[in-house]
Amino acid sequence: MGPYQRGLVLAVALLLLPGAALIFPASAQEARSGYFYASPETQALQDDPFANPGSLWLEEGRARWQRIEGAAGKSCASCHGDNGTELIEASAAYPKFNKRLGRPITLSQQINQCRVRHMGAAALAPDSEALMSIELLLRQRAAGRPMQVSVDGPMRPFYERGKALYFQRRGQFNMACYQCHDQRPGEFVRGERLSQGQINNFPAYLIRWGTVGSAHRRFQLCDRQARAEPFQIGSPEYVALEVYVAHRARGLAVEAPAVRP
Repeated sequence: MGPYQRGLVLAVALLLLPGAALIFPASAQEARSGYFYASPETQALQDDPFANPGSLWLEEGRARWQRIEGAAGKSCASCHGDNGTELIEASAAYPKFNKRLGRPITLSQQINQCRVRHMGAAALAPDSEALMSIELLLRQRAAGRPMQVSVDGPMRPFYERGKALYFQRRGQFNMACYQCHDQRPGEFVRGERLSQGQINNFPAYLIRWGTVGSAHRRFQLCDRQARAEPFQIGSPEYVALEVYVAHRARGLAVEAPAVRP
């Protein structure tokens, strides 16, 4: 067994100690952004608008916002204006329930809905640079606004499904989200400092990826680390999980572009 495998076994053993049976729900903690747990170097990279690598995706998003595409001969700006001012509050409130579809959709999915239905353009690939750049632009315009995802009415069943997934043990390591993000924020596992798993900063630039990615891509990474089979980006499971985790982050300010390890 090599050092990496021994580290994995040790990490799992720590999570399975008797004390790990205790659950400290997020509601019992002060909500803290992942920025709080990031190293000073990562914080400095995020804070510097000239050094922040996410600024490259912002520039791409600004260009795509103005780009005319599709059979209708429209751009995003054609309906929402150059600054998309009316979308500032909405950008902090996704996922939202879509009455036509009868289910919640993420901000990325709403962008594609607009492209297909109102622009007559093709949907952008999930987690693609093109889609992430537009979503990041909208989040950046809402930066500083509190997360305010509603889970009332028809959203409630999806919230409950996401909550169940958050507390469900999965994979070869038999682990659940809460074991890292409710029980052990601030502790280190395999050299990585655990956070509360808040998603007020997504889509975010992850240094390990070298690109901007969605919260769903981050969910997949967590699943792989637990040796669980990841769901697809945009799947009903991850949308429900995003509903729960986004509501869990209510009140935290939107960060964009954010940088994480």
